[in-house]
Amino acid sequence: MRLILLCFISILFLNCQDKKTKIKNTSKVIQNTSEEKELVKKDSVITPKREFPLLTDDNAMEFFLEYEKHNKENKIRITTDYGEIDILLYEKTKFHRANFIFLTKQKYFDNTQFYRIVNNFIIQGGSTDDAKVKRKRKQIGKYLLPTDTKRGYKHHRGAVSMPSGAIENPYKLASPYQFFIVQKKDGAYHLDGDYTIFGKVIRGMDVVDEIAKQETDNAEWPLHNVYIRKVEIID
Repeated sequence: MRLILLCFISILFLNCQDKKTKIKNTSKVIQNTSEEKELVKKDSVITPKREFPLLTDDNAMEFFLEYEKHNKENKIRITTDYGEIDILLYEKTKFHRANFIFLTKQKYFDNTQFYRIVNNFIIQGGSTDDAKVKRKRKQIGKYLLPTDTKRGYKHHRGAVSMPSGAIENPYKLASPYQFFIVQKKDGAYHLDGDYTIFGKVIRGMDVVDEIAKQETDNAEWPLHNVYIRKVEIID
């Protein structure tokens, strides 16, 4: 009888020990799970919320109509290796002004190039082969702007205008990422009515002339890259 009692006590003791071990192990698992969650939380990449929609032909005009109401800036400075060019943007061409201010604030033009040069005619900028700039453009969106050519502006020397978005573009919709400056002393009035003039150079035409002198290949691309180091809004 005494032997049976001792056996019973031993079994009871061992069961208690097993339960304690299981409880400890369970507690450890819960603790590890909590730590893992914390690590996952730290390692997770939080996608920043977009400040503006991905622009398309369907929503760009509505977006800029609202954007121009709250972003009234109208002067910008283009910094190049040849000097600075200050531009006044016209209020009447509100969609094109708002587009240029928007892209400036997004720093799109920084490190683009004057990629087309025709001496005694125009210098054209806003594009590049740089993959980073292409990614910026993709993030902003793909869209064209309609022409706005009946505001009384002409392609005088120093006029800032927007080229067509594509070769096959019968309505000459404007490419929002590019612009050209008329360098020709007598103006380029044959362009009137086809391309939207949305600003004029108010300082730095000597810089435009210097850029226009740069040697180019047969495709009018400068042999040495002419970088737009930055574009910024000025008072």
